[in-house]
Amino acid sequence: MKISFTKYPIDIILCLLWDILLLPIILLSINDIFRILFGLPFVLFIPGYVLLFTLFPTKKTGKGIDGIERIALSFGLSIAVVPLLGFILNYTPWGIRLETILFSLFFFIIITSIFAIIRWKRTDPEKRFIIFFDLSLPKSQNKIDALLRIILIISMLIALITFIYVITTPKTGEPFTEFYLLGPSEKVMGYPRNLTIGENASVIIGLVNHEYKTINYSIEIWLINQTTMYNQSTHTNETIYTHMWFFDKIILSLNHTTINENEWKMQWLYNYTVQIKRKGEYKLTFLLFTTPTEEYNQYEDYKSIAQQKIANAYERTYLELNVI
Repeated sequence: MKISFTKYPIDIILCLLWDILLLPIILLSINDIFRILFGLPFVLFIPGYVLLFTLFPTKKTGKGIDGIERIALSFGLSIAVVPLLGFILNYTPWGIRLETILFSLFFFIIITSIFAIIRWKRTDPEKRFIIFFDLSLPKSQNKIDALLRIILIISMLIALITFIYVITTPKTGEPFTEFYLLGPSEKVMGYPRNLTIGENASVIIGLVNHEYKTINYSIEIWLINQTTMYNQSTHTNETIYTHMWFFDKIILSLNHTTINENEWKMQWLYNYTVQIKRKGEYKLTFLLFTTPTEEYNQYEDYKSIAQQKIANAYERTYLELNVI
């Protein structure tokens, strides 16, 4: 059984319907999966197809092209048309934005489709390019041919499903956590440096979770007194931890936050204030862990585990203090 469309160009009508349907999907910010599925043909195929149909409304003759050639050339023309529209928009007051690209392609497809239908109508009915579907099986078909046809259909379905999965599945980047210190004014400045004994020192701890899952964080605050010496035999700097006093622990849970390339946003801030009652030069060190940590006695010296503790931290940052 053959199904053909001789009275109207069904392919151009489908392109118009696709074009009109996509507009509310994009403007109303409907589910990203639908936006991707409808948007890809809208950008990569339809503009070239309707333009090609306008140029060649006839079937395979001396002046026409067949269906396979149309499909291949439609992708190439679309890849040429879309950047050209963007280039033109760049020199207009509206510039290149999602809305301007959307509406320019929308009207390009509408206008070109109208010309395509007019040209198709004016073409000799015997020479028009038409879409038809042959649903009948060949009369003489052996088992091998039938098996090959089934394998081909299954392969096409698998390829289509794989393509949809790859397009609609969010691509995850490298997981990481932003761990930083800010001054009292929530800026990268104004950090306390020189203190007197018993003076309050305030700093803001910041965390942003980009780990693609909820993380239970532990932040340990340590006051470290250390010296760095050059080892002549190994030709490297070695750190000797003289003291490492435990000060505090903060436990919190944060959900994943998507990276915004246009605007950086804070997720969690904590105003931490400390008093140091010993003279000397120290590093107020903040160690971040993503797994539960041991409990320690406040203000007790744990210099014996200092090197291992710092090495095991997921992230670390510190503030240099001079107490007089």
